[in-house]
Amino acid sequence: MNRLAMAALAGLAVVAPRVAAQEAAAGGDEARMEAMLAQLESLKASYAQEVRRLRDLDMQMQAMQARINGRAAPPASPQVPAQAAIPAPAAAPTTGEGYASSATEAQAAQDAARRSVDDVKQQQSALFNRRLTLENSLSYARYDRKQLTLNGFLALDAIFLGNIAIENVESDSLTWNFAARWGVNPRLTLNLDVPYIGRKTLYQKGGAGGSAAAIAQEETHGAGIGDATLSANYRLFGERGWRPETVFTAGITAPTGREPYGLDWKVIERDDDDFIRFAVPAEQPTGNGVWQASAGLSAVKTADPAILFANVGYIRSFKRGFGDIDSNPDTVNPGEVKLGDSYYFGAGVAFAFNERTSLSISFSDKLSARASTRYKDGRWMKVIGSDANAGSLNLGVTYALTSRATFVSLLGIGLTPDAPDFSLSFKLPYAM
Repeated sequence: MNRLAMAALAGLAVVAPRVAAQEAAAGGDEARMEAMLAQLESLKASYAQEVRRLRDLDMQMQAMQARINGRAAPPASPQVPAQAAIPAPAAAPTTGEGYASSATEAQAAQDAARRSVDDVKQQQSALFNRRLTLENSLSYARYDRKQLTLNGFLALDAIFLGNIAIENVESDSLTWNFAARWGVNPRLTLNLDVPYIGRKTLYQKGGAGGSAAAIAQEETHGAGIGDATLSANYRLFGERGWRPETVFTAGITAPTGREPYGLDWKVIERDDDDFIRFAVPAEQPTGNGVWQASAGLSAVKTADPAILFANVGYIRSFKRGFGDIDSNPDTVNPGEVKLGDSYYFGAGVAFAFNERTSLSISFSDKLSARASTRYKDGRWMKVIGSDANAGSLNLGVTYALTSRATFVSLLGIGLTPDAPDFSLSFKLPYAM
């Protein structure tokens, strides 16, 4: 029995150190594992923080580039290994400096900056990324023409002998225009413009018997559909480097308005010999009465923060016959009319203040040659005084009301006698 106890004690003495050694080794492995896990968690947390900082910096750069250059594509997002990718906070707030803190905010900032550029391009017929746009516009123009007519001669180089006549024409016109723009493809847009015109004209004539104090006055009105235009815009070149975006425009205008030929006249005053001294049309015309074809080029170049634009074009008028082309109310003379061809050009610059507002300033001019008339079985004769040079200075403001609607205002100031004294236009294009 003692021998068995002694053997058991001896066995325990041999096994116990081994078990203790194994337990000590296991405890060291657990400690090392815990240390490695702690180090891994620390590295993961540090990596996640660096990834978030990297994404925040990337979003800030995208927002900054969107503000500086609306047309520039956002920089590529940093490539993060899929197995180590850690999602950024879903609702990170915008920083105090106004930088975007998410990809959605950065893309929204870039789209907003591009919006002001698109609005300016739309006014220059250089926008092709909208399927259908409906535009309503209202324009007011004021004309005031005064003319002093002397019929006589100077006696002793100082005294005028003869009749002095003063003529004054004041005209106010209000035009509502409906336009539809259909984007067929990224290079072609079709346009339809249908105006409705209302006019009021005041005629004054003085100088009976050589006295400018004797003045006769008459006011006439007219309203109706104007001349409708169907046109197309085709993008020749896109903007690249120094080359601007170039668009070719062609259109045709139909004489759907009331022509100014063959109108009824109101005789206001006759002299003793029954000669008409003062007569005015009974109703104002709303169109020019002839078919016209036009062709032009427009160019747009972005140069942040400015947008440069220019256009040039030609309008061809075709001859047309009428039952009466004589301005004398007492006679009826059928014949043909051919309006003079016209050339127009203009240039300007627009500044995009922010994602919604832009300001533009431009100059436009239209040169028209003399018109010609031919009575039946007669020869063509030039109409004296029918040529024109209409130059205007234009100031415009464009404001984006919503993501689809834009408000455009334009003030035109006449620089030449043939241009309106001033004009004021309001447009509201809506993208469908």
